[in-house]
Amino acid sequence: MSTPGKLELTVKIDRLPDSVRTIANGWKQFEIDLDGQIVTLTLKPHVYKKLEQAQENYHQWVAKIIGQMGAKTDKGFLLKDCNVTVYSQTQSSPSKLKQKPPDRRDKPKKANSKFVEKYRLYTGETLNLFQIVFRLTQAVFPGVLPWVLVLSSYGFLISVLYSFGIPVSIPEESDAITRAVLIFNIGLPLLLVFRTNTAHEKFWEGRKLWGSLVNTVRNLTRDLWIGVKEETPQDRAQKEYTLRLIVAFAVAMKLHLRGEHVTDELSGLVAETQFFRLKYTNHPPLQIAFWVGDYLQEQHDRDRLNIYQLTSLQKLVDQLVDILGGCERILKTPLPLIYPLILKNLVFVYCLVIPLEIVKEVNWFTSSIITFVSFILLSIEQIGSEIEEPFGRNSCDLPLDIICNTILHNVEDLIALAPHNGSNSRVL
Repeated sequence: MSTPGKLELTVKIDRLPDSVRTIANGWKQFEIDLDGQIVTLTLKPHVYKKLEQAQENYHQWVAKIIGQMGAKTDKGFLLKDCNVTVYSQTQSSPSKLKQKPPDRRDKPKKANSKFVEKYRLYTGETLNLFQIVFRLTQAVFPGVLPWVLVLSSYGFLISVLYSFGIPVSIPEESDAITRAVLIFNIGLPLLLVFRTNTAHEKFWEGRKLWGSLVNTVRNLTRDLWIGVKEETPQDRAQKEYTLRLIVAFAVAMKLHLRGEHVTDELSGLVAETQFFRLKYTNHPPLQIAFWVGDYLQEQHDRDRLNIYQLTSLQKLVDQLVDILGGCERILKTPLPLIYPLILKNLVFVYCLVIPLEIVKEVNWFTSSIITFVSFILLSIEQIGSEIEEPFGRNSCDLPLDIICNTILHNVEDLIALAPHNGSNSRVL
């Protein structure tokens, strides 16, 4: 009796396909000529986007398309359930590489270009300085702009009343109020610094946890790839699937921390039945961790892992769950709500008192000064509110999409470049 199996084919291309058709639900369909055999492929929109990004970002690249052989056609056959992995070619000889045209950005970097480069490394996006500033301020402006406008109008009103001789300024002989303002000048910045430092500690702890996640995934996938013995092609396919399942844990963890439902981002990493199950699971990352641990136990039961290897690998799975718990602790333990509430009220009261103190000296410039002061103080407080929850999607949050893509590329490189059966050949 024959053993049931699944036939998967691999197609490689190094440029965008010609004559791409858009069909139902935005799927992309095109044909590839393989030595006279015409293969028809249909890719999901987000899968085809990988090819477009490769064409845009890489000078030379190779895309590996893996799918199941489908029905025959007049010219060849269909390739269904396709998944795409893109590799940039860095080992080609210099003579074969096309020379890039001169770029003005290759001039010696100035201070602003260093800032642009840091932003590119942090987010993976290449923007100019003005675009970066605009994107960063988007996280702050909506929260502070209404209050700044109110206080600016208030400062202008004080100037108008003072110009008509109405005694709105603080009398010079009122030492008590002057001392109170002086105390505000000293104490309020300290409170704002404490607020920002506390928020940054949570932001930095979140970054360290995601850095630990990257290292733990690398260790787990490497040890699993090397340690689990293979006796059949199905064993290798199952091992590759489990490595991608570990990547799915990171993606599911990202979605979980953002409070988002399971998306198509996971569909290329897990089987269709498991993807459907994750949609109706209360905690997708824990479900994926269970599947990985269950696979390891199964390999031990089949004598593909010894007890020491199993224990080591299960500890790494436990570390994944510990990292998940640490991120959940950051997300669900904000600074006591009364503190930012009182701090914002103190900032507002301070900005109400300042015009009364300075109007006799600057008169019509009162509104401009209070606009600047209120914007600075309220922005610092707003930044603290933004970075204490670092798992969202705005520009002040951690680049979780970039980190997940790094994990995916690391695992795909491990699958593609690792030697098989003692061979030193490597798949590009």
